[in-house]
Amino acid sequence: MTLLDRPRTTGPVPVVAARTAAPVAERVVVRPAEVQAWVAEQAALLEPAEIVWVDGSTRERHELLQLLVTNGTIEQLNPDLRPYSFIARSAESDVARLESRTFICTDDEANAGPTNNWREPAAMRAELQGVFRGAMRGRTMYVVPFAMGPIGSPMARFGVQLTDSPYVVVSVGTMTRMGDAALEQIARGASWVPAVHSVGAPLAPGQADVPWPCNDTKYIVHFPENREIWSYGSAYGGNAILAKKAYALRIASVMAREEGWLAEHMLLIKVTPPTGRSYHFAAAFPSACGKTNMAMMTPNLPGWTVETIGDDIAWLWIGADGRLRAINPEAGFFGVAPGTGLRTNPTAVDALWGNTIFTNVATTPEGDVWWEGLTDEKPASLTDWRGEQWTPASGRPAAHPNSRFTVSARQCPSIAEDWDDPEGVVIDAIIFGGRRASNVPLVVEARDWDHGVFMGATIASEQTAAAEGTVGELRRDPFAMLPFAGYNMADYFAHWLDFGRRLRRSARVPRVFQVNWFRKGADGSFLWPGFGDNARVLEWMVARIDGQVGAVDSPIGSLPMPGGLTLDGIEIDDAALEELFRVDPEAFLAEADDIERFFASFGERLPAELQRQLALLRGRLEAARG
Repeated sequence: MTLLDRPRTTGPVPVVAARTAAPVAERVVVRPAEVQAWVAEQAALLEPAEIVWVDGSTRERHELLQLLVTNGTIEQLNPDLRPYSFIARSAESDVARLESRTFICTDDEANAGPTNNWREPAAMRAELQGVFRGAMRGRTMYVVPFAMGPIGSPMARFGVQLTDSPYVVVSVGTMTRMGDAALEQIARGASWVPAVHSVGAPLAPGQADVPWPCNDTKYIVHFPENREIWSYGSAYGGNAILAKKAYALRIASVMAREEGWLAEHMLLIKVTPPTGRSYHFAAAFPSACGKTNMAMMTPNLPGWTVETIGDDIAWLWIGADGRLRAINPEAGFFGVAPGTGLRTNPTAVDALWGNTIFTNVATTPEGDVWWEGLTDEKPASLTDWRGEQWTPASGRPAAHPNSRFTVSARQCPSIAEDWDDPEGVVIDAIIFGGRRASNVPLVVEARDWDHGVFMGATIASEQTAAAEGTVGELRRDPFAMLPFAGYNMADYFAHWLDFGRRLRRSARVPRVFQVNWFRKGADGSFLWPGFGDNARVLEWMVARIDGQVGAVDSPIGSLPMPGGLTLDGIEIDDAALEELFRVDPEAFLAEADDIERFFASFGERLPAELQRQLALLRGRLEAARG
């Protein structure tokens, strides 16, 4: 019997009656007693019509996709153009990460810190009990065990998500190691994080469903001290795929502090110059600021290759050999579509050849997909992300600015052979970056680890469409973790400083750099070509790591010496190059004042070292000003 054939009953179903969509060669999988008890407890609250334990098989995924097509949640694209791929169009009220409805619930409000929305745990639990009671009536509750990181890695962590959205099940199956293999590890004693998700749209007997069920009332709630996640009302992205930002960053950041590692909003790449020796970089950028483009870079330097390990999240720890190591805890890409194109990121476009779920992009009359930036020329006609007819004269985007693609990492042409090495990869350098039209140079190297932490703590970027807020507004986004740190960010800074002290005792500390691909000239145009030419900056970093080139000292760090960047093959005049690296003491002193105001929000918990770094910066700027 397939998922499509399953009869639906009313009222909660006890765990003993739950059925599993098993593969043809069925094998017995032990369901841990503690997981079964938890599922039974939540079923009594949620009152689903049926319970299905997912196994992660290919057959099960196929059945779920068929079910979603039947429900109208997704449509299959033209298989001749985009094999086994689908388009989903969400409700217009459910299109982005909801920071205003994301909560951190700790016993002491100070432990959540000023950058998080704090709620008292008991009060929030009572509130959640009210909205979740009966939330899955008339729907199937899926029990979704998953692993973050390669199973067998010392850094692998586990979770179980309950959801009433088959779209979410399929997405979690792409983004994690989902199914029986994860459940077996939990049965063997691995700790796990419980996560409950509902679209918040119960069905009365005989009530017709809608293609994208959701609720105007939304919650994304974390209890870091209890390692719990609760999400209600949204079926979109990180609001509902709880293994992603909710677990891999907000909950994992708390686990990392207590266990002595780092859970970071970082891409991971492997860079190999013509010499053949490879280097690994971890880089933190706010959402929709070019992370996926960098993770899948095609270098415009002969003989250089950049391979992908991860495009969004990295877990870093000090290995048994004393070196900084990292894994990508995810198994897929949930990438921003607009701006991903044949010119900017041909590798990503190639990865999307098939087996992909697109959300809120436009479709062509031939049954393929399109979004702004995919091609330079706009199609003559499309069906836009709302399902309405669109032409270039429509005066609105065809794809939502935060439209997405979900695809397996293994499908990426640039995926590194060691991308899922259980032991991780050795990190040679850490990069911080944001989207800044002025002030911040193309690249600058930190003086040491503590100065690098100061750089990370003061990163600012122009607001993007990936989250709520005014697009273009400048905001501080320390370590690109502002929406994702699950505890007081002042304590997060302190953890980074302490981690550096541990690194100094064990091995060579990685270099730390800051980049800005987005600086503009007086005419408003970008000064640096970006994309594949960003490899020229990576080349300089490699040379710095190997001690092959010097640098020019500046008040904010070390800059390339004149002629330090390979510029053969690109057109950039001397004036533009000078502006790319110009450090204006007056402008940076104003920035220092803004940093001081930002630091003041953390009160006495802010590490003294960051105040010292700010004072040192001001002193160097005053000296440069003369």
